[in-house]
Amino acid sequence: MGMNNTVDNKITKKDLTKMSWRYILGSQLNWNYERMMSSGYLYAILPALKKIYGDKPEQYKDMMETHNQFFNTNANFGNLILGIDIAIEEQDGYESKETIVALKTALMGSLAGVGDSLFHVIWGTIFGSISASLAQQGSSAGVIMWIVANMILMYGRSLLLPLGYKQGVKLVTTLKDKLTSFTNAATVLGITVIGALIPTVVRATVPYVYENQGVELVLQDTVDAIMPGLVPAALVGLTYWMLGRKGLNSTRVIWIILILSIVLRSLNILA
Repeated sequence: MGMNNTVDNKITKKDLTKMSWRYILGSQLNWNYERMMSSGYLYAILPALKKIYGDKPEQYKDMMETHNQFFNTNANFGNLILGIDIAIEEQDGYESKETIVALKTALMGSLAGVGDSLFHVIWGTIFGSISASLAQQGSSAGVIMWIVANMILMYGRSLLLPLGYKQGVKLVTTLKDKLTSFTNAATVLGITVIGALIPTVVRATVPYVYENQGVELVLQDTVDAIMPGLVPAALVGLTYWMLGRKGLNSTRVIWIILILSIVLRSLNILA
């Protein structure tokens, strides 16, 4: 069924921890447009390759070249793929080459979508928004919360490689539907949190007061009667709409918002 490992080249718990942190700290240090995260992946799995193929130079060289081929996925879930890869190569050795290539190709795309939604969008949005809101109010709890949230995320990443090593492909197959459901639920939660934070983080009012024959109409009171926080919600909606337009990126949208804010304030329309 492949190569039989001796005691000397058996992957240990210490090896798994070492490779996990090698990937966490180095997965994107040499990120490039040709092979993206391949160098980081190779750097992380190198200790396992040395143990498995160290006494077979040609196989060792070939597997190094194999693992330096194009690889790109969510940085957090890369540990999981790495753990599954190590388990298969330890079991089947060089015979697993084609299986490993197919496995990485299949998993990196699907886990990238789930991982980006969970970590880049939802995790950062929820904890980042709450932390920023607390910091704006002068509370040091905002800084502490953001640091703690990232430490928890880092620790969770370190557990994924050993988990993938023990559970293998079965883990991804079993959790696929559950991960999708969890992602959908977390997305709803993230949108809810952002919606609740908009009135406190985005502070915009309509200072214009209409006067006619001694009668005053305070436009902000009228807006509040329609929906409290309507102006901040409208500004956030406008920003999201612009970010989705062709030819507009985040930098251009920031400049548009800055110019728009200055113009509307000078006209006494927004404050």
